[in-house]
Amino acid sequence: MSTPVMLLIAFIFIFVWYLSFSASRLDRLHHRVETSWEHLDALLQRRAALALEISHKSDLDAATYLILTESAYVSREESILAREDAERSLSESLKFLREAAAAHDVSIDVSLLDELTILTNKITLAMSIHLEAVSSVEKLRSKLIFRVFRLAGRAKLPTRYSFEEDAL
Repeated sequence: MSTPVMLLIAFIFIFVWYLSFSASRLDRLHHRVETSWEHLDALLQRRAALALEISHKSDLDAATYLILTESAYVSREESILAREDAERSLSESLKFLREAAAAHDVSIDVSLLDELTILTNKITLAMSIHLEAVSSVEKLRSKLIFRVFRLAGRAKLPTRYSFEEDAL
């Protein structure tokens, strides 16, 4: 075989390897998004359970109790699209509750408040990891080679949820 044919075969081989490598990389990023979301969702479920525990073990007024328990139940039971407002409401309720406890307006078990603080820090970290993973996938999928050769296959573009942008 002649040199140009060998070079063409080598080029095709390298290009096919590059496409395969890129598709594998994208697949790993999609997996990272899924696992980061599962971890974040588990932490959010734990936060809702902790909010219910706080509401049942504290001397809250009726309105605060109702808002806290409703947002916690919706956060635990609904699909993610229905949970967005509940997660935001739960964050605001818990922030208000922490401020009220700091001002000694409400008596809440200190161990529950400590657990809430630790959990909030974990959720903040998990949200940043999830958002970074989503950004990585979006950035990679926006490249021309990924769109032309459909390296993402039928995978859906990862979703950002509005409550992830909120400060806890």
